[in-house]
Amino acid sequence: MTTPKNIQLTKFELEIMDALWGLGTASVREIQEHLPESRRPAYTTVQTIVNRLEEKGAVRRAKKIGNAFVFEPTITRKSVHRRLFDELLDLLGGSARPLMSHLVESGKVTLEDVREMESTLNRIEAEKAVQTTTADKQRKG
Repeated sequence: MTTPKNIQLTKFELEIMDALWGLGTASVREIQEHLPESRRPAYTTVQTIVNRLEEKGAVRRAKKIGNAFVFEPTITRKSVHRRLFDELLDLLGGSARPLMSHLVESGKVTLEDVREMESTLNRIEAEKAVQTTTADKQRKG
């Protein structure tokens, strides 16, 4: 899967992509049936959104079974989330502190989440230290 930086998705397109990421590959009917029944859109609505996603390069036709195309995502969930987070941070002036503060105050981040983030930060710092040491040795050697 590719991770194009310029693909912007609407909330509804994200819902369709979420269904497709969950299914892996799927026809329009399968995507529609995977959406919550309480607010499931019409088949033709899902078909229109899938066609838009194909035009944007977010999905592609993997194969054809009878008259139905089977689609697969060409972008990862992680790349889409990363872009959304980057855009949000840009709106906040580049600082994650207002977002983190809100998440903590609203109860959306637990102490366990903070510990996991700290562990991830420590791992990343350790990896950077190894890379710096390796680069220094290569320059000297």
